[in-house]
Amino acid sequence: MFPQVDVLAIGAHPDDVELGCGGTLVKLRSLARKTAIVDLTRGELGTRGTPEIRVKESAAAGRILGLEFRTNLELEDGDIPVDKTSRDRLIRILRECRPRMVLTHSPVGHPDHLKTSRLVEEAVHHAGLAKIDTGQNRHRPDKVGFWLQPNYVAVPQVVVDISEYYEQKEAAIRAYKSQLFDPSSADPENYLSKPDFLVRIRSFHHYLGTAARCDYAEGFTFSRPPRVADISLC
Repeated sequence: MFPQVDVLAIGAHPDDVELGCGGTLVKLRSLARKTAIVDLTRGELGTRGTPEIRVKESAAAGRILGLEFRTNLELEDGDIPVDKTSRDRLIRILRECRPRMVLTHSPVGHPDHLKTSRLVEEAVHHAGLAKIDTGQNRHRPDKVGFWLQPNYVAVPQVVVDISEYYEQKEAAIRAYKSQLFDPSSADPENYLSKPDFLVRIRSFHHYLGTAARCDYAEGFTFSRPPRVADISLC
């Protein structure tokens, strides 16, 4: 049983959510909002570490983020199926935890990120259809947000000031020790394990923050434009 939450973040691999919107999740927690994460795969094709190690690392990261829950669907890494079975599993979670907003990958770049974005959009839509019977009340989140990432610097529709929470975001990323630079590791190097990886991530969020006149920010686009009642408050 999953508790109800305000915001559900869905990523392809353990550590994707931390990189994409970890600061936003920490900030939401400080505002008494309830948050959770669904990881679609165990990251078993990752160059470094093992699925078992990453399970422990993701649990540690989740504690830093202050999540209500974190679960893993254990779909196939490298070939996430965008099909009825996978969609129905997400629908059941959406109907059970009933988030107002879902955050996920922008539909660009890594094939698993593309598929995750599509699967999430389909599941969010179908979760609101009464004739899809899962034995639960239907529920369609109000918004689907797509986080920006260093290889996809679009113009954000919303920028979240995470200046006060950046160190917690980075601490959650650092929980994935198997993925980051370790001079004693015999694993092959990849993008995440380069010595300057965390500097690059910090620089990206500083760039977004500079555009919004704050120190650090995370940026998002949405499936439809966010609606405001008073534009003077923007």
